[in-house]
Amino acid sequence: MINSSDSKALVKKDDKEELYIGTASSEHIEMYLKAIWFIRERGEEVKVSSIARLLNVKQPSVVSMLHKLNEADLVAYKAGSIVDITSKGEKIGKQMIRNTRLLEVLMNDALKIHIDEEMVCGIEHHMKQIFTDALCTLLNHPSQCPHLKSIPLGECCKR
Repeated sequence: MINSSDSKALVKKDDKEELYIGTASSEHIEMYLKAIWFIRERGEEVKVSSIARLLNVKQPSVVSMLHKLNEADLVAYKAGSIVDITSKGEKIGKQMIRNTRLLEVLMNDALKIHIDEEMVCGIEHHMKQIFTDALCTLLNHPSQCPHLKSIPLGECCKR
């Protein structure tokens, strides 16, 4: 138990509790980039239909988002073509996959609870790099998630 004098060492006097509200738009973008990264990881061509199937959305919605991602230089897409991810998009997609898989390891191996994919999806978008690296270090830099998929290496991994 922490007494009041101990808590002063943990929280500075001028620190205030703040409510953080992220944007649904950025999470939506991250989900698309994660899906594209995942499809590429499986060695498949990234098509509108494969993204729609994976995200369980209609193809016109995928096309609309791909145009937005193209304008933001996160993907290279022309109507009817295979989707290529840019280095900027690759970085975000890889980070989302890394966050997901580290959270799965945390739930399965450290916390010994059932992997709740909905909870993982809710958390992964709010993880900052410092948190992801700390989690990876805490878990001893796992190379695979419980689904036996590779966890992309982070800056903290010195393997």
